[in-house]
Amino acid sequence: MTARAADRARYDRATAQLDAPVAIVDHAFDANADDLVRRAKGKPVRVASKSVRCRALLERVLAREGFAGIMSFTLAESLWLARSGFDDVLLAYPSADRARYAELAADPKLAAAVTVMIDDPAQLDLIDAARAGGGEVVRVCLELDTSLKLLGGRVRIGARRSPLHSPAEVAEVARAVARRPGFKVVGIMAYEGHVAGVGDAVAGRPLRSRAVRLMQAAARRELAERRAAVVRAVREVVPDLEFVNGGGTGSVQHTAAEDAVTEIAAGSGLYVPRLFDNYTSFRGRPAALFALPVVRRPGVGVVTVLGGGYPASGAPGADRLPVPYLPEGLRYDPQEGAGEVQTPLLGPVADDLLIGDKVWFRHAKAGELCERFDTLHLVEEDAVTAAVPTYRGEGHTFL
Repeated sequence: MTARAADRARYDRATAQLDAPVAIVDHAFDANADDLVRRAKGKPVRVASKSVRCRALLERVLAREGFAGIMSFTLAESLWLARSGFDDVLLAYPSADRARYAELAADPKLAAAVTVMIDDPAQLDLIDAARAGGGEVVRVCLELDTSLKLLGGRVRIGARRSPLHSPAEVAEVARAVARRPGFKVVGIMAYEGHVAGVGDAVAGRPLRSRAVRLMQAAARRELAERRAAVVRAVREVVPDLEFVNGGGTGSVQHTAAEDAVTEIAAGSGLYVPRLFDNYTSFRGRPAALFALPVVRRPGVGVVTVLGGGYPASGAPGADRLPVPYLPEGLRYDPQEGAGEVQTPLLGPVADDLLIGDKVWFRHAKAGELCERFDTLHLVEEDAVTAAVPTYRGEGHTFL
């Protein structure tokens, strides 16, 4: 029996009494957490909540040595987490949520626990206009644009995030914050998505994979030098800077090697969705999966499962769809793909499946799976040991 077949048998035994659709998180979650810590080389790992979207699992990983703090994705989520007892929440994206800014500025506990992201003084104007009399000092993190610019800026590689690219630009915004009552710069964040979030070993595409590796090596060298210069420039304005955050699951060990970086961000590496199959820098174990039930057998070599149309965000493409994972050998019908209510799957192995059997899938991305399920069943060996709510299961859909 192959390792994957053994996993399928475990999952089927563990969930035998549960009707599909059902989502699980396997104990591989803990092994993946250990791997992130190992690659971080002693620097604390801040957990990206958008890649987990489950309070119980955030608590579980933060209880482990080597993890500290949360990187959140909306201001509403940040305040909810802070009220739930998480005392170090870094909001990774600028917000325009005036009502929540008013809550933040009026509550000493929230103001101490939550750090907001800016890359433009206009964002300070919005926060001030939203204060509604709240006088608490708002903790601020500055985001650095990590993109690699070539040919005098005519070629740009990287996500379109912050407009702050040079040390001088970041330092100028730091000075704007320092001149502004009611705000304090406490950190710098730089997410190198073109390194951490792009696979460099895509099956069947050796030339593209080599090009990606060459690009990433150049990007790492350029960013390490520029990030260090940015930190020096900001520390001239803010000598007591608390943290410099960088990285992502795909670049943990490279970012951790930079002296200027004090902490690493990662989250997807806990679940290891399908997009992380294409990396040479690490090998995680799939931990988050979902099962759909076989409800039809339309003909030879075909079964139909209930549901399945759970595409991931990003540029549309086949790589954004969940992958039929277990049993091995199933594929989508190219004329139908993953359906809104039902999904036909093709392959000789389909003839071995009966009505009611489970087909196990891996989502393309990590936390987005939790927007489809209100409960995650935690699996140890071949038993479900707990059922915990996702954000959705607690009544929250923050985005």
